[in-house]
Amino acid sequence: MPTSTTNTTSITTSMVITQFAKNQANGHGEDLEKLTNECKELLLSLPKEKGWRTPYIYKYQGFWCQPQEIQAIISFQKHFQPRDTDVILASIPKSGTTWLKALSFAIMNRKQFAISSNNHPLLASNPHDLVPFFEYKLYANKQVPDLSKLPDPRLFATHVPFSSLQDSIKKSNCRIIYICRNPFDTFISSWIFSNKLRSENVPPLALEETFKMYCKGLVGFGPFWDHMLGYWKESLEKPDKVLFLKYEDMKEDVTFYLKKIAKFLGCPFSMEEEKEGVVEGIARLCSFEKMKDLEVNKTGKSIKNFENKHLFRKGEVGDWVNYLSPSMVKQLSQLAEEKLGGSGIEFKVFP
Repeated sequence: MPTSTTNTTSITTSMVITQFAKNQANGHGEDLEKLTNECKELLLSLPKEKGWRTPYIYKYQGFWCQPQEIQAIISFQKHFQPRDTDVILASIPKSGTTWLKALSFAIMNRKQFAISSNNHPLLASNPHDLVPFFEYKLYANKQVPDLSKLPDPRLFATHVPFSSLQDSIKKSNCRIIYICRNPFDTFISSWIFSNKLRSENVPPLALEETFKMYCKGLVGFGPFWDHMLGYWKESLEKPDKVLFLKYEDMKEDVTFYLKKIAKFLGCPFSMEEEKEGVVEGIARLCSFEKMKDLEVNKTGKSIKNFENKHLFRKGEVGDWVNYLSPSMVKQLSQLAEEKLGGSGIEFKVFP
């Protein structure tokens, strides 16, 4: 009798995996071999829609993401043990993540690495190598890293919505810095970035079709409004734990926000540092122009198979005006008002 049950289970699992592979056939870029059988079974039970870079994206815990991301997130949720001294940088993709990583790393390590030094780590390493993503690096590819030997304070990053962070993080005293960007520029940046990652034998993502998906919330770690609101509400309730930043504000006055970040992290700039120009030095070191011009950011790959050169395009506020039609602008404006109106989240969409 036990043998029969075992055989039935084995056959069922095999059928599930076969069905999953069949569903994913003719895709573009998703490596099924990197998924565990358990993850494949889970995906069959989740809502799915057409993906931007993969055949499908799946709705996991209320947000949309790719199969490999789900597998890594599950591992992260299960294994990561936070410390009260940890700092986690959170964002929705294409909203200033690379810049925030560079700024935060420079601020937190300024005693160890002088900003004016010719051998500063940011001159030789991409920010994504210095501040690793949980889901793209640390817990990717079935890895379960030993992070216990890393010195304090540890600096990590994630695109995971606040609601899906494990309770151990929410109950700890670790600090979270969240950055978001106006939905117009975020969409255009995501659309252009995704097209650069598509193989030559796959047609590019059409602007109109992709825009419709975006407005339905069908984008990596979306809907964008839920992502923003989750961290925003927590920042209002626990301002000493979550710092909510907007890309446009930081572009307008980076010095002010560098001081704000440093104070939030418990390592404010001293009067002497300010007189010596340390704040301005960090701003220059981490500027879009400086980072884009570095050789390390023109070559190699720091996140999965994403080429570093694609991480730096324009970094401008308001570039969306060159792409979106008046009807698109109206639709996205109405959507933003519907989803974010009254929350206190407002954006400057022009420079």
